[in-house]
Amino acid sequence: MITKAQRSGVSKKANADARRRYAGTKIKYTDEPLGKVKVVADFLPSPAELAFREEGVKVTLSLSKKSIEFFKSEASKHHTQYQRMIRRLLDAYVDSQAPIRQSTRTLRDKATQRR
Repeated sequence: MITKAQRSGVSKKANADARRRYAGTKIKYTDEPLGKVKVVADFLPSPAELAFREEGVKVTLSLSKKSIEFFKSEASKHHTQYQRMIRRLLDAYVDSQAPIRQSTRTLRDKATQRR
C-alpha cells in the first residue's frame, strides 16, 4: 500500500523533521483592534442536510453491453462507480422533466422530514 508521503515524494523523515521544527515555534498573539468586522450569514448546510441520502429502490434492469462498457469506462476515468453515474443520469433526466415538482421539495424539506 502506498502512503500519502510516498505519493507526494516526501519522505517520512522529512515530514518528521518539519513537525519537530514547527512544534517548538511559539505563536505571538497581540491585542490589536481587528478593524471593520463584517458578519457573514450562515451559508453552510445543516448536518441533517449533509447526511441526507435519497431513499433507493433496488431494480433489475437489462442494459445493452455497449451502454455498460461506456459507463464503466467513464466511471474509471472519473474514479467513481458506474452504477452511481447511471443513477445520477436518470435522476437528472427526471429533474429536467419535472422542474416544478423538484423545486417545491428542497433538500432542507427532505432532511426535516427524515428527523
